[in-house]
Amino acid sequence: METDEKSLLGSVGGKFSFKKLPGGNLDSSLRYHLNAKHVAASTDNARSSSRQFRQSTLDKMTDKLTNSLAKWIAVDCRPLSVVEDQGLEAVLQIALSDPTYEMPCRKTISNKIHQLYDTEKQAKVDLLKKTECVAVTGDHCTSISNTNYIGVTAHLIDVTEREWHRKSFALTMQKMTTRHYAENCAEQFLSMAEAWGVQQKVTTIGTDSARTMIAAARQLPFVRMLCVAHILQRAITVCLGDSRYNDTLAKCRKIVSHFKHSPANTEELHREQTALGQKREPLIQDAVKATLCKQKHKLIMLTTTEWDKLPRLGTILEPCRYVTEPLGGETYVSCSVVLPALRHLDRNMEVSDEDPAYMVRFKTAFSKDLSQRQATLNHEWLKLATVLDSSFKDLKCLPKGEREGVLNSLEALLQTESKSATPEPTEEPAKKKRLLLCASESDSDEDVGHNRALSLYRAEPTISETDCPLQWWSTHAGAHPQLSVLARKYVASPATSVPCERLFSLMMLPHQLESRSGASQQHHTDPRESQERTKWPEPPAARPEPRWSRPVRPRSDYDLKICGHTR
Repeated sequence: METDEKSLLGSVGGKFSFKKLPGGNLDSSLRYHLNAKHVAASTDNARSSSRQFRQSTLDKMTDKLTNSLAKWIAVDCRPLSVVEDQGLEAVLQIALSDPTYEMPCRKTISNKIHQLYDTEKQAKVDLLKKTECVAVTGDHCTSISNTNYIGVTAHLIDVTEREWHRKSFALTMQKMTTRHYAENCAEQFLSMAEAWGVQQKVTTIGTDSARTMIAAARQLPFVRMLCVAHILQRAITVCLGDSRYNDTLAKCRKIVSHFKHSPANTEELHREQTALGQKREPLIQDAVKATLCKQKHKLIMLTTTEWDKLPRLGTILEPCRYVTEPLGGETYVSCSVVLPALRHLDRNMEVSDEDPAYMVRFKTAFSKDLSQRQATLNHEWLKLATVLDSSFKDLKCLPKGEREGVLNSLEALLQTESKSATPEPTEEPAKKKRLLLCASESDSDEDVGHNRALSLYRAEPTISETDCPLQWWSTHAGAHPQLSVLARKYVASPATSVPCERLFSLMMLPHQLESRSGASQQHHTDPRESQERTKWPEPPAARPEPRWSRPVRPRSDYDLKICGHTR
């Protein structure tokens, strides 16, 4: 008994305290004893646990914040020197409620970017493995340091839980050490496809109308798709010269330079706009005239006739701007919009009795030049993409004589697809075979099935041009299984090579930001680092973007002027 009592004595000479529970049992937990007999020790232990918990929480938050910083720098192409900004560090200290927080160093951020890139690349590899068809765009560019790069982007339709989504992302932005010859370009495209394991899945390759890229595309085993935006831009440039607008536009450029290169002239223009009750727009005709009348200059002013030409030119070129925006998008279907957009331009360029002579010349020259350039497009692919788009499946953008040929081509593709997907026949009992042979009256049952599938699709009501065809296929793919396979193949191709040009603009952005801030170019010493900045895909939209809504505009001079495709 004495031994039991001594075993209950604490280290401070007191008895071990117990808590009597309502049921009569005793709670001998150490925490209750510490709170009852050793208040100081219990308080210190609680404080230590609280500090450990708080430190653990801060460590997790700091690690999460470091990952977010690395992703921000990579996605938005910020220079690595941003981690040395004291102002950003102060903001993060306030956000964390931790005045001792220190920004991670460049090396840490660089390692995080490499880790994020490897994770993102693996996700894209997995996505490419499960997809059946991939469309790519490719082009070359030269950086401000006179370095040649080749860029390639991938575009596909991803079906996840019966939802169709168009995915677009960069495959590579690779430095080229060889000359910009067609053979070298074709070799680079093939090596890229092999590296990503899509050499058997690439359906089309989109390029601009440069001779080197056209020659390279001809050497590749992929279907060639020319950039529609580049064709449209070239047609506009040629027609402006043929319609004698060059002199007028040259005078406009000199007037713009007069104000743009002189802050004093710009300020006088703003004062004149305020006096006339106008908004402080860059250039307004009345304010420009009034300002130049008060200044000494050697500019050749526009005549009254030339002033009248400019609004008409803007009106006639508005359809070109209108159709270029849906053609240059990446998050929605654009290939099926090409033929309807070109038909829209043809109707707007029809000569009317009210048109003056110079406008008649412009419309005539534009229609003729664009018609000649359209001959280089892949009309067969574009027609199939159009008929597989539920907005344009009635093919009203085509002449009536061509519609039947498109439907016949689609029916032939259905037969080919059916034969390639037909499983091998299994051995059946002889009696069942005889019954099946008796029930078959002709060999055209399969053809009837294809006609039926096509007829059911054509019987579906068309959707609005502002609706997303991918949403329509998400809900109707089960009713048209064979056509849905073809739709994923044909509507995935982009109408332009704008995605590649955006990639180049994104690559140039760090250089532009660096030159503006006066920072050094130390963050470009690692070639892999500058390459990986461009490999982050666009953040997916919460829902499919309306077809004719304004797409994300490139952050460069790429979409200058009308059609968004200036070389």
